[in-house]
Amino acid sequence: MRSLNFITLKTSLPRRRRDAEIRSRPVRLGGLAGVYSRFYELSRFCVIALVCCGPLFAQKIALIVPEKSIQTEQYASQLSETLSSKLYIQDSEMSLAAFRSVKLENPFNLTASESRDIGSVLGCDYFLLIKSATLRRTSFERDEFYESFASVFLVSARSGRLVRWDLKSFEADTPAESERALLKSGNKFAAEIYGHLESFQKAKPNAVRTDAIEEVPTDSLETKNFRPPLPYKRIKPEYPRTAYFYDIRATIEAAVDIDQNGAVTGIAIERWAGFGLDEAVAEAVRKMNWRPATRNGKTLPMRVLLRYNFTKIEKE
Repeated sequence: MRSLNFITLKTSLPRRRRDAEIRSRPVRLGGLAGVYSRFYELSRFCVIALVCCGPLFAQKIALIVPEKSIQTEQYASQLSETLSSKLYIQDSEMSLAAFRSVKLENPFNLTASESRDIGSVLGCDYFLLIKSATLRRTSFERDEFYESFASVFLVSARSGRLVRWDLKSFEADTPAESERALLKSGNKFAAEIYGHLESFQKAKPNAVRTDAIEEVPTDSLETKNFRPPLPYKRIKPEYPRTAYFYDIRATIEAAVDIDQNGAVTGIAIERWAGFGLDEAVAEAVRKMNWRPATRNGKTLPMRVLLRYNFTKIEKE
């Protein structure tokens, strides 16, 4: 027969172990809770970062210099270096080779269709067209000075639309001074470009226009008893001062939606050129009063394509 002392000892040892485990459990759980808490905070930060930055960082962008010059290549290189910390920049030489495979009349006066073709060949979401030069200038205030400028077109490869056009210009007494000022502005300009992309992404633009509206028919059967929309008075767009200053010759095409009452409900620039020309066309079209299209005497909404040719005319 076992003694009482043995029985008491046997039952008390497990109890002491359980008490020790109970006392130590909060310590171990507290350590794990801290690890889990830190892991949770880090995970939440990563998720927020991916949500906020992921969609834009994942966008592929190509920087293209259609007209090569040392100054333009230096400026493009500076933009690329700054933007590469936030965007995926494609190889410049491969992008230029792919760009040149698309036959273009004027690389700085593209249609939306041409831009989509370029985007398809490049395999990118956006592309930048960059042109830079240094010009000798004169004015009433200064006999001679030099201007270094960079003109940049930010294009959506999916829609073919011109997202943004920007011009940076710096003046100095010598070409070297104006060029240095231009190159020094590259980092700040790259930040502006990134900001334009962010705004464009937040707007969630459609890749192509999907709204259903009839266009002016070309088939003879469809044109029977049809009358296209016509403006009561044509308004000629003004040639912008900026375009005149840089001797820009370009063609602007605008797809204009006109409702059954003759009101302009939408304007999409199908061929763009920057330098204020696109805005000049849109402003002129908005000022026009239109006679709506009709078929069999009934008015209907219609989309028409307007084309304007701009060239510099010296003032007498």
